[in-house]
Amino acid sequence: MRVLGFLVLCLVLGLPCFASPACKVEVVFQRPPKAAGHLVEILRKAEAGDRTAQFQAGLAFETGAGAEQDYPEAVKWYRKAANLGYPPAQNNLGGMYLRGLGVAQDDSEALRWYLRAAGEGYLAAENNVGFMNAAGRGAPANDQEAVHWYQRAADKGYAPAQSNLGFMYAQGRGVPVDANQAVEWYRKAVAQNYAPAEYKLGLLYFEGTIVQQDFPEALRWLHKAATHGSASAENEIAYAYEHGKGVGQNYLEAEKWYRLAAEHGLPEARKNLEILAARDSNSSPRRTSDASSQSVGDSVPAGVGFVGGRGPQ
Repeated sequence: MRVLGFLVLCLVLGLPCFASPACKVEVVFQRPPKAAGHLVEILRKAEAGDRTAQFQAGLAFETGAGAEQDYPEAVKWYRKAANLGYPPAQNNLGGMYLRGLGVAQDDSEALRWYLRAAGEGYLAAENNVGFMNAAGRGAPANDQEAVHWYQRAADKGYAPAQSNLGFMYAQGRGVPVDANQAVEWYRKAVAQNYAPAEYKLGLLYFEGTIVQQDFPEALRWLHKAATHGSASAENEIAYAYEHGKGVGQNYLEAEKWYRLAAEHGLPEARKNLEILAARDSNSSPRRTSDASSQSVGDSVPAGVGFVGGRGPQ
């Protein structure tokens, strides 16, 4: 099975994380400390009660940027800033609970912190609340509520939410299926070079379920997504070469793209390489995809937002 789509969850962190196996979260670091000397100054300010510095300290310990990675220490500093009403820290603290990093995994607590940040109009958190409702995490699944939160952030130009909203229209989740709306919201997100939306827009044209099938257009967007770091797009391009979809059938090219996706951390691509190697002239087994479980959103911790696959982000 191929990857069909996902939703996105967002954390506030500046490094793209499309390929890491542990990264179902798009992570954007907000000016992480660049050196240990910088961290000393940040900690001095954090100890004095500066909530921005407390947040930066949390980022440093979560990401290992300028400090030894220490999740409990990251949680400590995120919590201090969150309790002082700092939305990015509230959002990232929610992300720590969601992933069980430095604290016991707790969806309800994650949602509580996302809601606090969303209540302050923090876009990543609004997107993440949408993700939690779409995924049924921390609260019963509610697609209409998910659309409400995605719409709030999407209307303010937040690309992960725009992509997730496009997915909801494409799937008819919380809203009627509407190809025009799906394409419109994906295009708003791809205008910001948002790889998950480029990937999903490519899939729309590749599958041709709610829009006219158009392999050249599909591959154009899939290549854009691959250029911007999407291992799922690399996997899809490989599938096109393996099966001659929009390009001449070429097993060597298929192997090359599957290998790239596998090197970038996509487990399904490794399986597809095995299938490709085992195939014979009389069989054509279908490849696997990271969409085998329909993800419901893309996400990013504090400062970013949940983002997903062939499902809402």
